[in-house]
Amino acid sequence: MLALLAMTSCKRFNALEKSNDYEYKYEVAKQYFFEGKYVKASLMFGELLAVMKGTLNGEESLYMLAMSSFLCRDYENASQYFRKYYQSYPKGQYVEYARYYAGYSLYKKAPDPRLDQSNTYQAIHEFQQFLDYYPYTRIKNETHQMIYALQDRLIEKEYMSAKLYYDLGTYIGNCTSGGSNYEACVVTSQNALRDFPYASNEMREKFAILILRSKYHLAMKSVEEKKEQRFRDAIDEFYSFVGDYPESQYMAEAVKMHEHAEKMVAKKNFDIKKSTD
Repeated sequence: MLALLAMTSCKRFNALEKSNDYEYKYEVAKQYFFEGKYVKASLMFGELLAVMKGTLNGEESLYMLAMSSFLCRDYENASQYFRKYYQSYPKGQYVEYARYYAGYSLYKKAPDPRLDQSNTYQAIHEFQQFLDYYPYTRIKNETHQMIYALQDRLIEKEYMSAKLYYDLGTYIGNCTSGGSNYEACVVTSQNALRDFPYASNEMREKFAILILRSKYHLAMKSVEEKKEQRFRDAIDEFYSFVGDYPESQYMAEAVKMHEHAEKMVAKKNFDIKKSTD
């Protein structure tokens, strides 16, 4: 019986695809949607889109196509259709929902932090536009939470980049234009802290200890004439770290680096004083 029902449904759908009665197809597409048959609904509305353009049902066809795509987890096309809706019908009946779902669709398919984050940036942009247009929306808090989650994803990617530079250490194969991996780690971490001021305290602490480690190891690996100044930079960084994170889980490590840096500076000054005497 189930097989027979499936065959009957497929025959009906195929017959509808060949029909030129677009008003009837429109009503059936809506029926598919409300029955939860979102794949069939999206296929039918997709076919009707060009035909219905400029008609009374054109606006609803585009919105229901977007929503059908979203509900069958075709998030990339859903976002494009929602964007097309609010661009085509800026004062439309569903424009607030379309602006929200244009961002939410991209949020649902936001990639792993290790991958390209173009969709993540676009999702944040869509959400921010939504809040600009509807600052008093009832889903304001939820939207903010999703923006923060997306920003955390971007921060995580920056942290992974900075950590990679630190892990590469003295490797010079990727430093053909000068500089060092430790310097690159410092710059990447500082840029991330500047570009993402709302990063969690935990992430900011992780960047801060990376900066301190990098400055310390950069000093350790420096030529003699640069050692003292770079150890002083590491010492200054230690005091900034302690001031910002006095109860840090990395405090023992930071103190150890600081004590050694102080000894190296004292030794350097003693050697200079001895040579002048």
